[in-house]
This record gives sequence, C-alpha cells and structure tokens, in this order.
Amino acid sequence: MPMEVRWPFPSRQGLSWTVTSVLVTGLVGAYSRIWTKYMNRLLVHNKEDLYEAIERRPQGKPLLTVANHQSCMDDPHIWGVLELKHLWRVRKMRWTPAAADICFTKELHSRFFSLGKCVPVCRGDGVYQKGMDFLLEKLNHGDWVHFFPEGKVNMTQEHMRLKWGIGRLIAECSLNPIVLPLWHVGLCDVLPNNPPYYPRLGKRITVYVGKPFTLEQLVTQLREENRSPMEMRKALTDLIQEELWKLKGLAEATHQGYHGSRGPGRP
Repeated sequence: MPMEVRWPFPSRQGLSWTVTSVLVTGLVGAYSRIWTKYMNRLLVHNKEDLYEAIERRPQGKPLLTVANHQSCMDDPHIWGVLELKHLWRVRKMRWTPAAADICFTKELHSRFFSLGKCVPVCRGDGVYQKGMDFLLEKLNHGDWVHFFPEGKVNMTQEHMRLKWGIGRLIAECSLNPIVLPLWHVGLCDVLPNNPPYYPRLGKRITVYVGKPFTLEQLVTQLREENRSPMEMRKALTDLIQEELWKLKGLAEATHQGYHGSRGPGRP
C-alpha cells in the first residue's frame, strides 16, 4: 500500500531539522512526563535497567525495546517514565514505527511525526518495506528503536501472535542489539479506546521493565543450521513473545498489589 505523502526523512538531516526535532521530541516528551507521572499514578519497576541501557550501553551498541500495545497513545505516554535529561537528548531517544494510514496521511502530520522520530510503516506490506529498512539502518548505526510487536492496538488485551517484523530486525542487525522488554498496565485507562478520546487524570499506571538480554547465540545457531530467513524470523519472534508474555503476569500482579493496596488516594 503506497503512502499518501512523500517519504518524510531527508537524505541528510541538517541543522534546522535537528533543532526542530529536538523541540518536537523534547516538548512531547515533557508533556508525557507531566501527564503520566504527575497527572496520573505511576509505578515503574526496574527503571534502572532502562536508564542504564539508554545512558551507558557501549558506544555503537543498538538498543531494541519491545512492549505491549494497549492504546493509540502508548507512545508517547510510556516515555513519561524517563527523566528530562533523556527526553531532551534527541540523539538518545527512540525511533519507533507508526501506522502510515493514521499518522502520515497529510504532509503537516507527516512532518510532525517524523520530527518526533516516528517512522511510517504500511500495514499489509510485510517485513520488507521502506520503514522497516529505515529502522534496521538505525539499529545498525547503534541507535535505540522501540517496537510494538503486536502490530496494532490490542484492545481486548488477549494473547496475540507477534508480527515477524521484530524477528527481521534482530536477524538482520549486524550489531547484536540489546533487547529490553517492557509491559505496561493502565495506559488504556489514560486514553481509552472508546470515545470520548482525550487523556484522563488520576488513573493508575504500572510500567514493568524486564531484564536486558541479547539473542546473539540464537542468531548464530540459526545461521549455522542454515535456517531460511523466514525460519529465523519466526524463531526470534517466538522467543521475544515468550519473554514479553513472562512480564504480563508480573506486571499485572505488581499493578494490583501496589495500586490496590493504596486505595483511592494518590501514591
């Protein structure tokens, strides 16, 4: 499915682009921090590993975070868990795919989202498309990419088979990314999936950060076994799915245990 607008990223991102991107990313990030942390009731488990991966991973080492998808504003609201020093350092902030048929339908919208480091992907076009190539290139430059591998908002929050795009990124990244899973609970209450569509106040949010890991050994094994690209994508996606769903029960128990014990008052 072709995009309705031009490809938004210039071949060379000059000073004006960088400055504008800093402003868009920083301001949206600051809004997310205020809304998620101060206008609602936020609990973050193991944020230290997330901060460590953003700030102090080896130079040139890519970071790939993955999370469940509950609401159309999970990104940027989930990054309210970060500090301002992260949110205003545009080169340290994540790249993330965004639905081309929602975020990139008009040139003005396209400009805004691309300045915020969102990359258009076209649903139904598979794992080999320009947006995925762009994200893979960013990983191969040592950048941070965030991915919602369910591929869409999971409004029923049922067990959903992950899309194989995440498997392609890991299989074809030449730099063996650090993988860090996250599971969040409550962001769909902050912005419900039913009208009226506006961010709510006073909701309970839990973000459960898992432990970082790499899939270098598995990738090497699959290559030594001469697995096909499709088989590699499936095997890697299956492992990501296992790791991500391990967090679901932990996040939900933490959410209930902490917020449930606090009663209606603010923590």
